[in-house]
Amino acid sequence: MAILITGGAGYIGSHAMVEFLEAGKELVCVDNLSNSKETSLQRVKQITGKEVKFYKVDLLDIDALEKVFLENNIESCIHFAGLKAVGESCSKPLLYYHNNITGTLNLCKLLSKYNAKRIVFSSSATVYGKPASVPITEDFPLSTTNPYGETKLMIERILKDLWASDNEWSVSILRYFNPIGAHKSGLIGEDPRDIPNNLLPYVAQVALGKRECLSVHGNDYNTHDGTGVRDYIHVVDLAKAHLCALERAEKITGVEYFNIGTGKGYSVLDVVKAYEEATGAKVNYKIGPRRPGDIDECYANPEKAYKILGWKAQYNLEDMCKDSYNWQSKNPNGYEE
Repeated sequence: MAILITGGAGYIGSHAMVEFLEAGKELVCVDNLSNSKETSLQRVKQITGKEVKFYKVDLLDIDALEKVFLENNIESCIHFAGLKAVGESCSKPLLYYHNNITGTLNLCKLLSKYNAKRIVFSSSATVYGKPASVPITEDFPLSTTNPYGETKLMIERILKDLWASDNEWSVSILRYFNPIGAHKSGLIGEDPRDIPNNLLPYVAQVALGKRECLSVHGNDYNTHDGTGVRDYIHVVDLAKAHLCALERAEKITGVEYFNIGTGKGYSVLDVVKAYEEATGAKVNYKIGPRRPGDIDECYANPEKAYKILGWKAQYNLEDMCKDSYNWQSKNPNGYEE
């Protein structure tokens, strides 16, 4: 019996596969490699000493995806696959709606057909929109500010409706906050295409001299230093949350929602300072204009995940910065040799 990992060659997917393999799980990975590289799978094998069966498959190709089900005894799914750049989603909304939602519909049709009715879904804190207060709990009102976030919220609703129509389903929805860091080996990490969308890869590239300066988007927010505050979580902690969620899903049916964060908020300048202190590197930055839609503060109340899943973040901001620098310094061009 195998666990299907969609988007397993990506940043979070590759770290999750390490945790699942080290826990003795059998995995089948599908990924279209549109925003990832097969090298990450070779690195996963290097870390764990274990093979993962890999199919280069796009979830939009339901016939190719069904072949994976026909050739393997799939019992459950960890669903990472999807386009994820907020800015790009605003300029290409139809691409995001078609890819993320249609791909998930195809996946769910086959999970249902082959009676593999357990899924852990990679959602996002973007489903909370602009929260009225912090920390955020799972019962906060839901709204979105961009098409990427809207696809996450729509998929959450699709999975809820799927369970309502068939109570054999077990659905665990993990609402991530801001994953950063890398595996301690330095063999796998975040490898963004072109200019990084996320803060820490950009900080790391400035520290290594690949980029001249970090542009801080605004310093007039209602926070302790004027820069935006977010909940940053180590990607290995996030990966382990999926293992806990699947173990829970194997015991119960229904739909459950969990915030996956540390419960602590750090500003952009907090992260810059922590990075400099953890690595000894200098991070040059300049203050630029705000980005449309950015909010003052966003951080989780992760108590529900602790009480129900027994999961809690173990790594602090210093760990995240050190592991990020270790990955970036060993792989200055990411997975490119």
